[in-house]
Amino acid sequence: MDRIESKAERPDKPVGGGRTASRFDLVLDTVARLLRRGAIGNLERIVSKMHPADVAKMLHHLNTAQEKRTVFELIKPDTSKATVLSELDEGDIGDVLQDMPAADIAMLLKDLPDDDQAYVITTLPEERSQEILKLMKPEDSAEVKDLLQYEPKTAGAIMTTEYFSLTEDTTAEEAIRKLQGAKDTGNVFYVYVTDRGEKLVGVLSLRQLLQVQPHTRLGTMIKREVISVTTDTDQEEVAKLVARYNLLAIPVVDKENTLVGIITVDDVVDIIHDAATEDMLKMSGTQIEEEDVLMHSSVFQAVRHRVPWLLTNLIGSIVSGSILWFFRFTIEEVVALVTFIPVIAAMGGNVGLQSSTMIIRGLATGRIEQSDVKRVFAREVLIGFLIGLLCGGVTLAFAAIMHINLHLGLVVGVAMVCALCMSTSMATIMPVVLKRYGVDPAVAAGPFVTTANDITGITIYLSLATTFLSYLK
Repeated sequence: MDRIESKAERPDKPVGGGRTASRFDLVLDTVARLLRRGAIGNLERIVSKMHPADVAKMLHHLNTAQEKRTVFELIKPDTSKATVLSELDEGDIGDVLQDMPAADIAMLLKDLPDDDQAYVITTLPEERSQEILKLMKPEDSAEVKDLLQYEPKTAGAIMTTEYFSLTEDTTAEEAIRKLQGAKDTGNVFYVYVTDRGEKLVGVLSLRQLLQVQPHTRLGTMIKREVISVTTDTDQEEVAKLVARYNLLAIPVVDKENTLVGIITVDDVVDIIHDAATEDMLKMSGTQIEEEDVLMHSSVFQAVRHRVPWLLTNLIGSIVSGSILWFFRFTIEEVVALVTFIPVIAAMGGNVGLQSSTMIIRGLATGRIEQSDVKRVFAREVLIGFLIGLLCGGVTLAFAAIMHINLHLGLVVGVAMVCALCMSTSMATIMPVVLKRYGVDPAVAAGPFVTTANDITGITIYLSLATTFLSYLK
């Protein structure tokens, strides 16, 4: 699959009011104007010169489904149209294929790899997808149906069954001849070697194949410790393995170690992009897995997605307010204490959020394992302590100068150090604990850590102030 959103190009030239626009923005503006004027000939020439990924991106940014369909129909030849289709997001596929006959869709899909065919079909309504499968060639539809049987977001669901494999008794000369005669070599990054029962026994690179004597048998030169995944492996775990071992493709096997497909690096880029986006949205408390929902969902849907974790913060704020009420007599005695309440809460929340983000990212990428928790915990607490000393020193000096009270400055400084140490401790431990109990840290850690740090920071500060109240008056 190659559904990779192309990067915005370098700013080109100023456009109105001193702002700059990328070349893509200028093309998009031109396409919109040509659509309004009905200049189909000019529009077709522009589309024909664009990369399929850029056409897909442009379609995504057009305002209406009708505009998307108009531009999509201008793509020539059908192979390019099929490639653009595989680059589109799910909602855009539904828009451009809305009025297209099932027979035409089936004809388009025949030019795509089986994993891309499966992707497009899964975006369509069940009745329509079944109709398209019936119109496809039996061998093509059979491969797509095999992919559709796997759980979403697993290795089986995203793999392609188009790979190059040979038996271990094949000679290098025979392997090269078969490779030259293969119909589709687009996914040939490695030669996978199997026994006569199709079980994966080894792998070798194309370079190795070209560097040995023609009569050398593959079984004598392969690497037998193959890095592979099973069909039920989570796609994010697949991405970690590909990134860790710098692979261009990774083989997929079933429970009997029979080779059933491969996952290529372009699919992995998609997975990493989607996972990063999903985690960022979860950490913001939206609970939305696809960023397009932010653009296309109704206002009420957006509210429904965002409210749950905002309610968590609301309850935390009420608890913080209750703590302030509990210490109201201390505050009445030394009104200057209110100056630093937002400072303590904000610093604890921000430092905690930084630590939790680092931990969640490490857990997601596999750079932090359970065995690393103690070392990472000690490191983050030390960082929190040093930041607390620095910020505490600044607030101490500010409190002493502003209120001419060194004791108040000491209380604020010590509270800052304690609050930041507590903040980094919770921010480090909570994601690990949540993951151990099967809760996604990206969803729960951010809101929980921020709210908890507000509460603990204010409690520590006002407790210290109450303890040393006689020195603060």
